[in-house]
Amino acid sequence: MHIAVVGGGVVGMTTAYELDRRGHQVTVVERHGVAGNETSKGNAAQRSYGVVYPWADPAMVPKAIPWLLKQDGPLKMAMPPSLDTLRFMFSTLRYAWSPGLFGLNKRAMLRLGIHSRERFAALEQELDPDFDGDHRGLLHLASSPEALAGYRRTQELLNELGISSRLLTPAQVREAEPGMTGNGPLHGALSYDTDGTGDCHLFSRELANACESKGVSIRYNTETTHLIADDQRITRLATRTDIGTTEILDVDAVVVCAGCWSDQLTRPLGLRLPVYPVKGYSFTVPLKDTSRAPVSTVHDDNFKVVSTRLGNRLRASGFVEMADFNRDIPEARLATIRKSVESRFPGCADLMAAESWTGFRPMTPDGPPVIGRGPRENLYLNTGHGTFGWTLSAGSANVIAQLIDGEPTAVCLDPFRPGRFRE
Repeated sequence: MHIAVVGGGVVGMTTAYELDRRGHQVTVVERHGVAGNETSKGNAAQRSYGVVYPWADPAMVPKAIPWLLKQDGPLKMAMPPSLDTLRFMFSTLRYAWSPGLFGLNKRAMLRLGIHSRERFAALEQELDPDFDGDHRGLLHLASSPEALAGYRRTQELLNELGISSRLLTPAQVREAEPGMTGNGPLHGALSYDTDGTGDCHLFSRELANACESKGVSIRYNTETTHLIADDQRITRLATRTDIGTTEILDVDAVVVCAGCWSDQLTRPLGLRLPVYPVKGYSFTVPLKDTSRAPVSTVHDDNFKVVSTRLGNRLRASGFVEMADFNRDIPEARLATIRKSVESRFPGCADLMAAESWTGFRPMTPDGPPVIGRGPRENLYLNTGHGTFGWTLSAGSANVIAQLIDGEPTAVCLDPFRPGRFRE
């Protein structure tokens, strides 16, 4: 079967790899010149299988306004907000206030995270890719006694699902991360022992090379303009290159992995995907003193900034910003991320020399990604992973391939169904 995958980020490339592994003829259509060059390029570099949670968190609602008003607060919004931003935020509130929904969705996402870790392990064994990847755990720091108490409650759910974790004292935190010599407040941490790291951009490119070596066709610098369909099926794919050349591809099935741009393809077919471009920031810098750097991934709950070790580099990221597709990088955002790193890992790198980045996480208003069959029998969706695309990519690619092949899926896909937003 000839299957077109729309989007060559980490979700699209893992999907293409899984489909090729199952014997399908696969064509990837990617508007950039290399794989993983949009949201996958500068993300937090953490594969946080045990940390995944829905965006529509009722506990975050009362914190939203204080975070918006605080200079270093992790939540920002362009003023005045656009109509798209307001619609998305009101929809988020509706889901956050739906009784029991957050807990159900969190369990579903954690189960997908567990499966994704298994699939990443298999991929790394099969391909041995070079992407500064590791599985040395993740620390969620507790900057207050209240935060540590919250982690105790979190650990109960992790234990229920068999996810390895430990509560650490401040001394144990510094033993696990000896480079953390800064004066940031510390009352302990929750250690997610099996979580991982890795450069998502490098991994996407390595996977693209592996796919091409196996016969997958990747059409770079090519945009999918629309899907051509009758009442039952997608019949063809319309594309346009960056130099204006157009082409129509005959296909047997299509998997949309186009992140924030997925709705442009599905809406004409009757499926509205309320995927919003939640903006984030990061910087990457060579390490000056590796002994002062993180061993793995450290989440600083004081600034809501994640610092990750990538070989001889540091990746630090933060912020959730509602600004539509604005790609500006205000100095104030980078200054906050630097504050966090300096408060935990002083002297590890020349932070002023870092390469900065901003990108858009494709967020659904309730939080789970969109995985399943679309409004035509041969149209499939694997998109809307929000801040967890890197983490969930290998697992979601595997289950969408199972669905396409008519097999039972490794996790229940009901919480991820594409049509849930119109129910």
